[in-house]
Amino acid sequence: MLTASGRNDGSEGRDQTLLYFGWLTLFIYLATPAGYLLDIQTSYLLKNQLHATATQISIFRLVTGIPVYIAFAFGLARDHWNPLGLRDRGFFLMFAPTTAAALIWMAFSGFSYLGLLVGMLLAMLSSRFVAAAYQGLIALVGQEKLMSGRLSALWNVVSAVPVVAGAFASGYISDHLAPQGAFFLVAAFTVLIALLGLWKPISVFGQLYEKPQARGADFIGNVRRLVKHRAIYPAVLICFLWNFAPGSATPLQFYLTNALHASDSVYSYYNGIFAAAFIPTFLLYGWLCKKVSLDRLLWWGTLIAVPQMIPLAFIHSANLALVLAAPIGLMGGIATAAYFDLAMRSCPPGLQGTLMMLVDGVLALSARAGDLLGSWIYNSSPTHGFTYCVIATTVVYALILLLIPLTPKTLIATRDGEPNPEAEVRNAPREAEPT
Repeated sequence: MLTASGRNDGSEGRDQTLLYFGWLTLFIYLATPAGYLLDIQTSYLLKNQLHATATQISIFRLVTGIPVYIAFAFGLARDHWNPLGLRDRGFFLMFAPTTAAALIWMAFSGFSYLGLLVGMLLAMLSSRFVAAAYQGLIALVGQEKLMSGRLSALWNVVSAVPVVAGAFASGYISDHLAPQGAFFLVAAFTVLIALLGLWKPISVFGQLYEKPQARGADFIGNVRRLVKHRAIYPAVLICFLWNFAPGSATPLQFYLTNALHASDSVYSYYNGIFAAAFIPTFLLYGWLCKKVSLDRLLWWGTLIAVPQMIPLAFIHSANLALVLAAPIGLMGGIATAAYFDLAMRSCPPGLQGTLMMLVDGVLALSARAGDLLGSWIYNSSPTHGFTYCVIATTVVYALILLLIPLTPKTLIATRDGEPNPEAEVRNAPREAEPT
């Protein structure tokens, strides 16, 4: 669309940017070895064909999840390495096929516990490089084009699709798709990431790495800048607390199946409805972020989200749990999108991959730690254990309100698309740092 002066108003470029990241996000989350599709199949494969114990399956997940827990290391690699001279596209072209090769090898090699462990670990390692390139790229584009809010909304909406589909289709997949078929299917999605790496839309990559936000220093200098960058601390801590939900995983599953005598599928359906209910408020955030400053959205989203889990304390039937899953999910959408928006804005110049992957690892660790604490709280009282878990989750969410004031005001004072001269001045001296 042209303005009255005959110049392009940028809407076509923004649309192409959103289209590119929409497809990339979908392929990334469909292809992740840690996703529903492979996790369900490998757990059933270990249990039913290899007769692994619950402990062995837990160890399998723990070991293969190591690359996720140290995700920041892959982010550092993304920020310092330029594979094939193509930067992020080089990571897609190199490591997406590597991930696919590991998955295909597992499908053809015959299944054994050790073989699955080694193959899945290799797939997880290579896929983390792809994830680092994706998250670093989307954060860099969000910063440079002043559209971190819209990209956060897009990221969350599209990434929710595989989660929702997996939650509802998990039983069907395990019954009708052979283990080899699951590995081949995920490998195919991974190859699509590599093919997308051949595409270089000018709206995304035009002079992307030549601008100040993309410039870093040497390894030691970058580590020093990361540690001294005050904005990262509240952003990382907020994400940690948001995913540290002691009552939302194992305690809820046990409460539904043991206390309320619901079938195992009810917990899966609850998660599907819960995840799907986030999508409308993610879309709302994509509109609101252009009208309202991130400062207000952080406060609004958190205040709405603090009591998110309280309705769970009053459920007395499986059907009521499924009904309440929708409003509970709706209450978390604005907060989730705002926290991802904050993380993207908080990235130091040239270290987008490092911070975003640090957040990625923190989210995984906090989920595991919160679930562990929740299981302990749940087992502490046969009668009121789950209620205590709900209270603990609410208290943890309320702590986020104490962290929002610690976020640099210049970082969150603007709307999506609104220039922030003070933030640009703050980063100006770093333009002279070597790349």
